[in-house]
Amino acid sequence: MADEHHEDHGNTVAAWFLTLSWIVVWTAAGLAIMFDENVVQWTAVGLGASILCAAVAGLLKKAGMGRKHPRPTPLTREAWEALRAERADAAGAQDRAKTEAGEEQETAAAH
Repeated sequence: MADEHHEDHGNTVAAWFLTLSWIVVWTAAGLAIMFDENVVQWTAVGLGASILCAAVAGLLKKAGMGRKHPRPTPLTREAWEALRAERADAAGAQDRAKTEAGEEQETAAAH
């Protein structure tokens, strides 16, 4: 699973907009809290701005600037175990083939 590669893994306009806008919003809210000391007010402003930014990111996604394909569904435990066993069997078969090839080479070299 770790070797899977997703072309748009977070690299979309909508994803970058949301990430950067939340960084800006919460940095500004944090600075405002430090200097104004009105925690509830600036937290509410930060939450409101975050919701607004999420809505804009949703609109960007609907406009075609987000993920093009739906996320792949994760494998069930049974399917994952079957795939893992299949890969282990294939790796074992490769190891056996290498061992047999090595033994044949040793036998040929001995004669």
